[in-house]
Amino acid sequence: MTARRQHAAGTGPERFLLWAVTGAGKTEITFPLLEAVLAAGGRALVATPRRDVVLELAPRLARAFPAETLAVLYGGSQDRWVPGQLTIATTHQLLRFQHGFDLVIIDELDAYPYHNNPMLAFAAEQACKPDGVFIFLSATPPQKLQRQAHSGKLPHARVPVRYHGHPLPVPRRIPMNPVQLCMKRGALPAAFLQALHRSLAREAQIFIFVARIAQIEGLLTLLRRKIPGVCIEGTSSKDRDRTDKVIAFRNRAITILVTTTILERGVTVPRSDVYILDADSKLFDEASLVQMAGRAGRSKDDPAGRVNFLSPEWTRSQRKAIGQIRTMNSIARKQGYLDRRESSWTH
Repeated sequence: MTARRQHAAGTGPERFLLWAVTGAGKTEITFPLLEAVLAAGGRALVATPRRDVVLELAPRLARAFPAETLAVLYGGSQDRWVPGQLTIATTHQLLRFQHGFDLVIIDELDAYPYHNNPMLAFAAEQACKPDGVFIFLSATPPQKLQRQAHSGKLPHARVPVRYHGHPLPVPRRIPMNPVQLCMKRGALPAAFLQALHRSLAREAQIFIFVARIAQIEGLLTLLRRKIPGVCIEGTSSKDRDRTDKVIAFRNRAITILVTTTILERGVTVPRSDVYILDADSKLFDEASLVQMAGRAGRSKDDPAGRVNFLSPEWTRSQRKAIGQIRTMNSIARKQGYLDRRESSWTH
């Protein structure tokens, strides 16, 4: 049964999956639909997992829809009682609504805290009117939704290329001891430092992802000792200054930012390179690795940003993440979406 028939049968909102690579401009792709709903006098909601992403998307929505009242909702926000025709919110804010929207867009549905959270999934469904439309957005949809899409049970569209027409950067592997061992020895491997210097030489902003918050301070100490004169900071979910640091990083006041998966999604920084330490960690699954890798190459001025997996072990998750990236590049190439110069950007 198609989604349209389900919808007509009154079994809930119509559903659709937009499966698009990181940096494809998923939010902008939905703008015509948002415009149509708002022009008809309807209400629309864009929900995303984290406050960082809400703060990233809010200005883009405000610029795109200047005539609409925009409510921006997250824990501690000032817009709690603003009756916006257009609302952007963290997924936890969905608990406040009951059949309030004609269109509900769930961005990054595979991310914490929405993923595997029945309460939030129920709240999202309740936020949409029974005769409304429910759109899922993701670069890495859960296996269940992928199976439904492949079998035809869930209408979907796949976008295998970024807006600038260049392929996704394919991660390279750099063998490296675990971060904990490096900190214990007080030394970083030469291959890692050499790669960092190459990134600095091309004036890239550098994301360094670690598996655990407890590793950030020790790694900062080593990096500042080995790379003096460069502004290096760290942030995590426990950092009250996280928003300010991300802004400073985007504005190039910070050159290297050591962080956790809290910044694996929604943050766009032009000319950036990505280093994932302990890439073999069980805390990094395939989707997480793809998302972190997706911070690089997002800008049309720097589509060939570099991605590096650093770890002592070469795991299934790393291989599958690279396989997924290569598959999307292959689909985009076969469908003629890639820029003719793309061969110069591939690894």
